[in-house]
Amino acid sequence: MSYEGIKFTEFYVNCAQCSGSRAALMTGCHYQRISMPKVSWPNESGGIHPSETTIAEMLKAEGYATACIGKWHLGHRKGYLPIDQGFDYYYGLPYSNDMTYDTHLAKAEDILLREGWTKEKLDNYSKKNNKNKVPLMRDREVIEFPVNQKTLTKRYTEETIKFIRKHKDEPFFVYLPHSMPHNPIAVSKDFEPDLTNSKNELKDLYAKVMEEIDWSAGEILKTLKELGLDENTLVIFTSDNGPNRGSTGGLRGMKGTPYEGGIRVPCIMRWPKSIPAGKTCNEMATTLDILPTVAGIVGGKVPTDRKIDGKDILPLMKALPNAKTPYDNYVLLYNEGCVRSGKWKYYPFNAAEAKKRPLKKSDPRSKAPVQLYELSADVSEKVNLAEEYPEVVAQLQKAYDELKSDIEKNARPRGE
Repeated sequence: MSYEGIKFTEFYVNCAQCSGSRAALMTGCHYQRISMPKVSWPNESGGIHPSETTIAEMLKAEGYATACIGKWHLGHRKGYLPIDQGFDYYYGLPYSNDMTYDTHLAKAEDILLREGWTKEKLDNYSKKNNKNKVPLMRDREVIEFPVNQKTLTKRYTEETIKFIRKHKDEPFFVYLPHSMPHNPIAVSKDFEPDLTNSKNELKDLYAKVMEEIDWSAGEILKTLKELGLDENTLVIFTSDNGPNRGSTGGLRGMKGTPYEGGIRVPCIMRWPKSIPAGKTCNEMATTLDILPTVAGIVGGKVPTDRKIDGKDILPLMKALPNAKTPYDNYVLLYNEGCVRSGKWKYYPFNAAEAKKRPLKKSDPRSKAPVQLYELSADVSEKVNLAEEYPEVVAQLQKAYDELKSDIEKNARPRGE
């Protein structure tokens, strides 16, 4: 995809955990602005408020057939499923694959019950000793419990291809959030690793999980080409947060932190008709930008009665000469918060978070109550320059305070 499209090297999510990141992608808003949590749980009743506009709702209004195939995690009870948020079709897990079951979910008449489960047993469900046993849904109903997680990547791919074939003669939008490589990880039979002489079984399995996701992307691109659709189909490949294992390529932190390893993610965009091949974009862009950018491409409407935080990044996507990031400052309020501005990355002092994760006295970052890194020279965020550049600290602290104040005053309600 990167050889045939454009690769973004400084692409950010809005949250280093599941629900917050997905909420930002779907609405173009900071997840705190729409009062969504970092992570939603099976016992929660709410989700994205029905008054918010999702990317699916925007595209559906422009005549697109829409499908969500994969992990949703933005509200799973009545009124908050993908089918209630602009998607014509939904197939997947309502939340993370390490969670449990919610008895409020509707069951299909022909539900497939595995591992000795019965409808009666499911009606009297207890989460004790049932972690990682999650439901597979179609539209509004559970069709399998517990889902065979080994088959998920393959089945998501098959469902996506089926939807594309069905709607090949009309505009369509598919949102395919794979459940893997979230824990617990699993692969289909064709990708099972030979662990006979393995020195690290989890590492070997993880490699195969990534290989199957790579296969999935390949199968979908192959289908688009076979149907003559690939030239004029925009395909975006990215992640909801940094990894929770393995390498971050030298970036500090991982999933669950606002450091680069938690929020800077891979992003490749392929659209042969409009994106030149083999390009690299080193300008900053974010998942917040997907909705307003796609709206601009299709002539769709974004809300004018409420604030949308994302920007139109089409000039960056098309690799236009002198195209620049639309952000002077990209502020995140996730956990202890951070601000990315040009070459700088700033972390305001947060006493509560510092108490949770105190630094060793020998750590050079402990010399100042705030952290400032020059990413252009220190992408691993090792040398804290806060004391040397007080004017930069003051400038970025102001940007952080302004967004924090704005959201505190103008946050919109979550659906409950």
